[in-house]
Amino acid sequence: MTSRICRIDIDERGLARATPEIEQERQVAIFDLLEENSFALPLREGRPQGMGPYQLGLAIREGRLVFTISAEDATLLGEFHLSLGPFRQVVKDYYQICESYFEAVKRLAPSQIEAIDMARRGIHNEGARVLQERLEGKAVVDTDTARRLFTLICVLHWG
Repeated sequence: MTSRICRIDIDERGLARATPEIEQERQVAIFDLLEENSFALPLREGRPQGMGPYQLGLAIREGRLVFTISAEDATLLGEFHLSLGPFRQVVKDYYQICESYFEAVKRLAPSQIEAIDMARRGIHNEGARVLQERLEGKAVVDTDTARRLFTLICVLHWG
């Protein structure tokens, strides 16, 4: 399948050192994303169809989320910038629920952890929905891919 991401690079310049929990979230998201994802660029004039698989670069520059898309052979296909504004509240909520979850795993009963995890998944789904909306007309991703990309956006934000 060519409509997928085959490599992902995160620009870590300017990011604070990640906590072990955040680093774990990032590694799992990257692994899961590369194992299974659906990512396609809409057909545009000047860009041939069927250019995937894609390399994806993620960065935050000048307060904007930057997606850099290249072909598998590293030929630059495009770059787009998204405002971080629509993500701020959901990233903040996700970060707070993740902190609660990480603490709960250390000291609470499984039933209490499950309740926090359900809330975490709900916020994660909301972040994925916002990302899919923001990518409209720029890239097409399925829900699972959007969820994993949202995790990586959170990692960039936490830095």
